[in-house]
Amino acid sequence: MSSRNSQANKAAARERLRVEREKQAKKAKARRQLVVAGAVVATLALAGGVGYAVVQANQPDHWEKAASAELVKPKNTTGENGTTVVIGKPEAKKTLELYEDSRCPACAAFEQAGGEQIKKDVDAGKFKLRYFGATFIDNAAQGEGSKNALSALGAALNVGPDAFLAYKGALYSKDLHPEETVDSFAEDDYLIKVADTVPALKGNAEFKKAVEDGTYDRWALEMSKVFDKSDVKGTPTLKMDGKKIETPSTVEAYTAAIDKALAG
Repeated sequence: MSSRNSQANKAAARERLRVEREKQAKKAKARRQLVVAGAVVATLALAGGVGYAVVQANQPDHWEKAASAELVKPKNTTGENGTTVVIGKPEAKKTLELYEDSRCPACAAFEQAGGEQIKKDVDAGKFKLRYFGATFIDNAAQGEGSKNALSALGAALNVGPDAFLAYKGALYSKDLHPEETVDSFAEDDYLIKVADTVPALKGNAEFKKAVEDGTYDRWALEMSKVFDKSDVKGTPTLKMDGKKIETPSTVEAYTAAIDKALAG
């Protein structure tokens, strides 16, 4: 091979090597750009996700919104914000005040023992019943079942006083009242399931819609404020015309306590 051909071959080889190195350099640069771009996108996505989470965390929850929603008062209520709930014959001279929280296990025990007798006494005109709904267990045990159940009681009261009393009894019944730490009443479906045991509410489309739409959520909060402003610290609490009655645990004890209160 001539010296000229040898040099030409070497030059060609060097050129091929240079071209190949440039290709590899371009590929490496492209890869770096893709990695950088991907990192930027990931960072932006993470920042966007964190930002979205922060915004969502700062959004008012359902009950915070309900506090400023339009107030819808159930039928069969009177007083400021419709928070006076009195059931019974107008001519009844005495009024039994009943303070309850729907999640309260002691309230459930009391209702299971004396709820039916209270209804009989109201129907007989022995006294009127004034109901005060509380929601403090939602704060103590965390949850929203007390508020949600009170709202559903508003929907039942809108149907009628008898539906209200029957539904209240069903909520406290042995088979349907959950443990205090189990927030079943926070679920609309569960409240409607309980309502299906009450003839006046079973299949009642207006009641069902009111529960699902939270029609009386604001009313429930207003009712809770009335309880909070009272001198009552626990539930159940009974008063006859403002005088406290020791909470009875049996029908017999209830009858004796009521008779004594009526006589006094």
